[in-house]
Amino acid sequence: MRVVARNFRVKGGELDLVCTDGKTTVFVEVRRRAGADFGGAAYSITPTKQRRLILAARHWLAQQGEGACRFDCVLIDGGKLEWIKDAFRLD
Repeated sequence: MRVVARNFRVKGGELDLVCTDGKTTVFVEVRRRAGADFGGAAYSITPTKQRRLILAARHWLAQQGEGACRFDCVLIDGGKLEWIKDAFRLD
């Protein structure tokens, strides 16, 4: 994967990383928590957060051109790192 942009912001949403993986645009959300208390990093990506990511992704795709895309999540809980490919989909 190649990083194309960092911290892409629009009104109502932000994308931590925008990457390309071949011909696929990958929107990567990075979440870090000190520990797994209260559900950890994964539980902090709520449906509301997902809607904001999708909103920002739609802006990106409108500017850069439509095409295949996916949403990945990088979760860091304490010292544990997990990368979830295709964590959720564009509606």
